[in-house]
Amino acid sequence: MSVSKSVRQHILDTAQLIVSHKGFSAVGLNEVLQAADVPKGSFYHYFSSKDAFGVALLDHYFESYLKEVRQVFQAPDVSERQKLLLYWQRWIDNQTLQTDAGKCLAVKLGAEVADLSEPMRLALDRGTSQIINVLAGVLSRGIEEGSLTVDDAPECMALRLYALWLGASVMAKITRTTVAFDEAMLMTRTLLGCADKH
Repeated sequence: MSVSKSVRQHILDTAQLIVSHKGFSAVGLNEVLQAADVPKGSFYHYFSSKDAFGVALLDHYFESYLKEVRQVFQAPDVSERQKLLLYWQRWIDNQTLQTDAGKCLAVKLGAEVADLSEPMRLALDRGTSQIINVLAGVLSRGIEEGSLTVDDAPECMALRLYALWLGASVMAKITRTTVAFDEAMLMTRTLLGCADKH
C-alpha cells in the first residue's frame, strides 16, 4: 500500500510542477506520465479521469500549502501581526520566483478551470475557504493580543485580504512587475491597522 501511495504521490508531485508552468488544460496525461515515468494503465488505477486527477492535484496542493501556512502562523514569540506580514511577504517571494516550482495553483488554475470543471471548482473553493479560515483565526488572535486593529469581522477581512492578494497575483502576471504586490502590501498594512508600525 505504501508503494501505491508513493506512485500516486509521485504522479501528483510531477504533475504539479508541469501544471504550475503550463496550466491544466494545456497538459496532456501522456506528458505527465512520461515525466513521472509511469505507464498509462497505472494512472487509471489511481485516477478515474482527468477531472478526478485535477481534483486530487488541487487537494494535494492545498493540503501541503496549508501545512506550510500553519507552520508560519505557529511561530513562537512572534506577534500575529508579524506572522501575517511574513505570510504576505512569502506570498510575494513565491509568486516572483523565476521557476514555477511551488507557485500557487489557486492563482494559476482559478480562472482557468472554474468554468470548465465543477469538481475542480469545488476543490478550489474548499482549499481557498480553508486558507481564508486560517487567516481569520490569525486575525482574531491578533485582535485579542492587540497587535491588529481591524474594522470588520475577521472572517470578512480574511476574505477581503485573500481576494486582494489573488488579484495582485494575476496583475503581477499581466504586468510582469511587482507593483501590484507593493500596492497589496500597502493596502494590507492599512486594513490591518499597522501602516505606521514596523
